[in-house]
Amino acid sequence: MSAARKHTALPKAEILIEALPWLTRHNGKTVVIKFGGNAMIDDELKAAFAQDVVFLRHAGLKPVVVHGGGPQISAQLDRHGLVSEFKAGLRVTTPEAMDVVRMVLAGQVQRELVGLLNRHGPLAVGMTGEDAHTMTATQHRPLIDGEPVDIGRVGEITAVDTGAVQALLDDGRIPVVSSIARSAEDDHVYNVNADTAAAALAAALGAETLMVLTDVEGLYEDWPNSDDVISRLTATELEKLLPDLSSGMVPKMRGCLHAVRNGVRTARVIDGRVQHSILLEIFTDEGVGTMVVPDAPENTQGES
Repeated sequence: MSAARKHTALPKAEILIEALPWLTRHNGKTVVIKFGGNAMIDDELKAAFAQDVVFLRHAGLKPVVVHGGGPQISAQLDRHGLVSEFKAGLRVTTPEAMDVVRMVLAGQVQRELVGLLNRHGPLAVGMTGEDAHTMTATQHRPLIDGEPVDIGRVGEITAVDTGAVQALLDDGRIPVVSSIARSAEDDHVYNVNADTAAAALAAALGAETLMVLTDVEGLYEDWPNSDDVISRLTATELEKLLPDLSSGMVPKMRGCLHAVRNGVRTARVIDGRVQHSILLEIFTDEGVGTMVVPDAPENTQGES
């Protein structure tokens, strides 16, 4: 009986041992995770995401979660009879719509995520980019036909103060940050793209890794002709690809580029539709997405 038991347990031991070099490398390091896509909507994926983040914390990493909430915002705006208009791929956000955005992000999406994480212990603390001036923004005016266009309360980040986030990390907590920010110029609150917010926060924290959950396997080599995923590329290689990317991937990949050009060691786009994709990406040799690394060769030695 004992021999059979030993035999069936062996694969588990091998899996744990495979994780050892990654546990050693990542111990004490900060990882910023952008939570989005299908993982935000599917209950099983949400629960698996929470397990992964708590696992990272107990494995000695310091996870920070940044989230948006596009589908939830759209649903709530519909309920309030507010029409969503998009210009240059961005939601036109009136002051009335901004009130709803703020309510959904800080009062609904964030609360649910904090609740899921805290099933595993007193770990997660919710905050927004407004809190303690964590993120300061200015109004974003996208260019359409060469002219800047007013799309309302949509912001771009001008400054990040990591004090409150770092204090939570030092206390062993998991910060869960909603991507809204206040302007120092007009004191308005702005909705900020969550991919951009996660990248800015990762850079400001000096994070080891930025992970962006999305609804594709990674960055495709030759979409739609092939579904081969690029497993690794440098910042310069990514920059050359940016003009040809689909509009949904642009903020994610721009965020990855910003991160690795500003001190983050690796940035990864991973498939949030796969349960436990975060653990697979961080603790296995294969990985499950696209990893972006800095150009300088001395920074990229020994990456998986």
